[in-house]
Amino acid sequence: MRISQRSWTVDFYDFRRDLRCPDSDLLDAYGDVHDWARRNGARQGTPFLVAPDGRADPRINLFFRVGPVVARRPRTLRRYAFSLVVWLEFLEACGQQWDEAAAEDFEAFKYWRMTDDRNAGRVRPPSFDADRAGLNAFYTWASQRYGVANPVTTRNVEPTVAGWGEPGRRRDPVRPAGSPRRQVKWMLRSAFEQWRDVGLRGYGFDGRRLKGWHGFNEDRDVAFVDGLYGTGLRLTEWASVLDVELPSVHGEGRFPKAWLAAACVKGGREGREYRVPRRVLQGVASYVDPLEGSRAEAVARAQRCGRYERLTFVTLVVGDDRAGRSVYVLTESGRRAVALDVLDPEERLRLFRRTEKGLEPLAVWLGNDGMPKRAHGWEKTFQRANARVRRQWAVAHGGEGGHCPLWARPHMARHSFALRWFTILSAVWNQRLEGFTDAEVRNLREQFGDVWFQLATLLGHSSPEVTRDWYLEPFTGLQLDYLFSLLDDEEQQAVEVLLRAVAAGSGRVMSPLDGSDREGGGVW
Repeated sequence: MRISQRSWTVDFYDFRRDLRCPDSDLLDAYGDVHDWARRNGARQGTPFLVAPDGRADPRINLFFRVGPVVARRPRTLRRYAFSLVVWLEFLEACGQQWDEAAAEDFEAFKYWRMTDDRNAGRVRPPSFDADRAGLNAFYTWASQRYGVANPVTTRNVEPTVAGWGEPGRRRDPVRPAGSPRRQVKWMLRSAFEQWRDVGLRGYGFDGRRLKGWHGFNEDRDVAFVDGLYGTGLRLTEWASVLDVELPSVHGEGRFPKAWLAAACVKGGREGREYRVPRRVLQGVASYVDPLEGSRAEAVARAQRCGRYERLTFVTLVVGDDRAGRSVYVLTESGRRAVALDVLDPEERLRLFRRTEKGLEPLAVWLGNDGMPKRAHGWEKTFQRANARVRRQWAVAHGGEGGHCPLWARPHMARHSFALRWFTILSAVWNQRLEGFTDAEVRNLREQFGDVWFQLATLLGHSSPEVTRDWYLEPFTGLQLDYLFSLLDDEEQQAVEVLLRAVAAGSGRVMSPLDGSDREGGGVW
């Protein structure tokens, strides 16, 4: 796939692509191009940039093959590549070379990217902050390897009053003030379901299904976003799940256990257990249903046109051991067991089994072409859903709705998961600690952990401090006694009441749009 940014371009190595062209022998002189690329350090999805004159600067592209960034997640590599293309295009317009750029060039870039009214594609502070991080990583590497000056300057900062700074810690002074490290927002379930129904299921804000709606892949998209909201997994984690890893919809309890492979976990240290709500599993089961689900239709289309058979990189799975969390793959030396924990998201895209009708992917989530859907592709699903919500918001207001206050990003589902479980765990702790003295409460927490310890376990964080750092803010203005007093009725209703109470004061929790919200101009 090629993404064009004016005259600079960025491509991504795809070793599954058949480079042979029956009408041309242009590549024959180069031999096996895929093998040549692998020997040069390229992997599946490695970016490479091409200059306006059609040539590639080997110094730039080496960054993605041998630099420390190679160990980063594919989504990070893609983000860095896009940021670098925008920067190089800016320098091209200014008549400046990337290896001669100075701090004033980066300041000018910051102004153009965020403020200059001549730029129709201005971005918000968080987006520029991502550019800053990517370019700083590139120039830090280039300065060590080629002696190139880093225009993204850094300096030491003193500890802040809130304790976020640390002595000796470095911070970029060009980091925009509007890009705090915690860009966290939550959605109430009612708001999430409204966004999902309008954006993905073809409903209007009046609750009626639109005439002529054709929900192509509706079951897939709904099952996916419901899974994000219900499991608390990150986008890449939920997108990489295989069909042999999902628990049975008939499993025990309302939240059957599942295992997240170590190679798919952020940081990749070790795998972990997570829970899948039964209604999420029911939605996935409808999507993968061999007779009525859209997944089977996508597979059948790919099989009919021979798409799977033309793939050059396929790992053939001939069996699985779900209890042992492994699959058996066919190699040149025969059948071999491979632990699911070692298969990263990219390797999982190549796992296929042979059925009576032909090859079939083990990946749960497939694109329209029947190929496993990459995690970054889901960003577009959210973007399209947000656009559809905005259109329906305008329709509901006679074309004069103004800014639509209902929208969603993938990570908001994870934050919302944390908010719900903080509420539930707090209620449980209150019941457990009733009647204990303050000293006894402190002793119990030291021995068994507290709400943040349990929440960290649910989210897969390395420590409770990480969880507290990211999710504490909306509760700072509320007393625990008040929080618990809201949970004396039925759990589901009480949790909703609590979330609405938090929403009223935090300004970060999205609530559903009703008549009163519309009169007030929003949901914040």
